[in-house]
Amino acid sequence: MYKNTTLCYLEQEGCWLMMHRIKKKNDVNQDKWVGIGGKFEIGESPEECLTREVYEETGLNLTDYRFRGVVTFVSDQWETEYMHLFSATGWTGEMIDGDACVEGKLEWVPKADVYDLPIWQGDKIFLHLLETRPEFFSLKLVYHGEALVQAVLDGKTIEI
Repeated sequence: MYKNTTLCYLEQEGCWLMMHRIKKKNDVNQDKWVGIGGKFEIGESPEECLTREVYEETGLNLTDYRFRGVVTFVSDQWETEYMHLFSATGWTGEMIDGDACVEGKLEWVPKADVYDLPIWQGDKIFLHLLETRPEFFSLKLVYHGEALVQAVLDGKTIEI
């Protein structure tokens, strides 16, 4: 089994909009900080899933976003996930109160500070790619439990 998801990092004034996942039971991301996104619904394209999830979790309607890469998560504990990664710099609407999100707490965090939050080790790799690489990329992250054991960027193993 596998699942398709989207994840978006909204960027504003040197910050990313992050969600501290503290509200859902049995959440693989429990207590971690992540971007905004979620699972595809039947028949959705990556862009449709992205815009729906961002609206549901933040109240914002994306107007300027870019498809940045695909991240394949392989785990010995969870099903394989194909995450469609986006960044966004434009939106309309009013963001909901940071505590009102049903999945976690929303907060604008300076990009440099995100790396010190409790995030997945592999997230540090793709966040760095978002900051430094304009080209589309494919990243495979292999986990044993919560430990990252392998990372493969565009078909080539990289040091972790």
